[in-house]
Amino acid sequence: MNDYVLELKDLSVSFYTKKGEIEAVRGVNLTLEKGEILCIVGESGCGKTVMCQSIMHLLPSYGKIKQGSIKACNVDITNYNEKQMRTMRGKRMSMVFQDPLTTLNPTIPIGKQITEAILKHKKISKSDAKKRAIELMELVGIRNAEERYKLQPHFFSGGMRQRCVLATALASEPDILFADEVTTALDVTVKAMVLDLLKEIREKTGVAIVFVTHDFGAASRIADKIAVMYAGKIIEIGTKEEVFNTPLHPYTWGLLGALPSLALKTGRLQSIPGMPPSLLNPPKGDAFAVRNKYALAIDYEEVPPMFKVSPTHFAATWLLDKRAPKVERPIVLNREC
Repeated sequence: MNDYVLELKDLSVSFYTKKGEIEAVRGVNLTLEKGEILCIVGESGCGKTVMCQSIMHLLPSYGKIKQGSIKACNVDITNYNEKQMRTMRGKRMSMVFQDPLTTLNPTIPIGKQITEAILKHKKISKSDAKKRAIELMELVGIRNAEERYKLQPHFFSGGMRQRCVLATALASEPDILFADEVTTALDVTVKAMVLDLLKEIREKTGVAIVFVTHDFGAASRIADKIAVMYAGKIIEIGTKEEVFNTPLHPYTWGLLGALPSLALKTGRLQSIPGMPPSLLNPPKGDAFAVRNKYALAIDYEEVPPMFKVSPTHFAATWLLDKRAPKVERPIVLNREC
């Protein structure tokens, strides 16, 4: 038996709308090991959040898992109904969203909300649950937790609210924590603190984390492994060192070239031309081809397979085919990110 707490095989998710079928996630294969931090990186609309929602079975009514399988904690949950998923959500998997105010009840004290989450999943007394809630508040870096236990969310800053949501998500000691753009609305200093907090929580609890972001800088600070997503597909995956030091897909080159840290060294901020394609009618071949100045003729005809470069590093680009011409990655990426 492997150490995977999450395993996706050929996962495809579609939204069925009045305009037609939107193929939001297309044939994703992914694994997450116990205690690992996996960052899913890509532009808005590439399918990152939908993939996580499908795992948690939180898709809207017009969304459906079209094919593939989802195995969490060695259990196949692909076809679980809502009643069955209640045994997984919270107990085995938790999710933290971008805006803490959409998660927290503005009228109920923070501590009581965390306590209620504990009581829902653990058979302990109210007094023990309160003690555990205070411990969790301290774990996520809320000082004077006992005094702040009785305060409503509006007494906390944005960063502190996000910490409170993290405490609630950790109430049942889950195996997997999904963190969906949790640092997007935070300033640079608070963002760094939350990222460091997530790493600290992983070290103290052993929870595996799926961190969804469009910010490669955030991924560089927290990730063990990085998966780059585009147009519903994983187009490159590897360890943090592999993806940053030897990126293989032109889309990854573009994302790295847009890092502000590189702009400070080169004097200019790079951008990727064009827009992601509509997934109402996905393009033939490589979805990135029309934005890719390195595209080959075959990119417009056939979807590239995942080429294996190392046991942990894969990329879906025809540039890795042995018949492809040699292309040097942009010189700017040879600088330290």
